[in-house]
Amino acid sequence: MTIADIIAPERVRGVPEIQSKKRALEQLAEILAEGTPYLTAADVFQGLIGREKLGSTGVGDGVALPHARMKGCDDCIGAFIRLPQGVDFEAADNVAVDLIFGMLVPESATDDHLKLLRALAELFSSESIVADLREADDDAALYRTLLAHDVVAG
Repeated sequence: MTIADIIAPERVRGVPEIQSKKRALEQLAEILAEGTPYLTAADVFQGLIGREKLGSTGVGDGVALPHARMKGCDDCIGAFIRLPQGVDFEAADNVAVDLIFGMLVPESATDDHLKLLRALAELFSSESIVADLREADDDAALYRTLLAHDVVAG
């Protein structure tokens, strides 16, 4: 499983005027819900918030990997948003988050999904990749940058 397997160009966006973690997760939920006809943005948001209550998905250096297991989700679905300024995600390093890769996985998710999540965390720990994403000019460039550094997991 790779990033290209779970994310479509229309689910990679720079989003304006996000001021809070809650609003960032709402925006991410709206984009993720576009990837499945069986879930609403409200369903996805509740799944993401439920996971955040277990502990922040902020992985450090301004990156977060919110994710949720969802009933009604048949395949792994990803989305990526870049914020114009960071928001407090309660990350362990206390760095505000401006790069967010969200993922929905089927309720019966396998170890492959956990491997992908670990591979994403490793990918986003690279200073050069994070810098490339922050410097991308538009949504298409964000998507190309993600795929240029794609991971293989599973």
